[in-house]
Amino acid sequence: MDRRTLGLALAASLTSALALSAPAAAQDKMAGKEKCYGVALKGQNDCAAGAGTTCAGTSKVDYQGNAWKSVPSGTCMKTASKTSPTGFGQMAAFKEKM
Repeated sequence: MDRRTLGLALAASLTSALALSAPAAAQDKMAGKEKCYGVALKGQNDCAAGAGTTCAGTSKVDYQGNAWKSVPSGTCMKTASKTSPTGFGQMAAFKEKM
């Protein structure tokens, strides 16, 4: 094997290893936590901020129903949300009440 081929093989192996470890790192970050929709303030969501946004920090309004924040497990439905139909965070995206 020449040097260039060896270098490419090494780079491919490293890339594969990093790609496989990324999902595990994301799971570790969410250990003991849950996604809570409708509790994030404008620009402070963790992800899933709906159409026209990309991910973390892209919610356009406070308590956006399709934007979630990571909260300790078991606390979502006890966390206040001014736009939720129940007045508390939800485990799934919802349409905000006006």
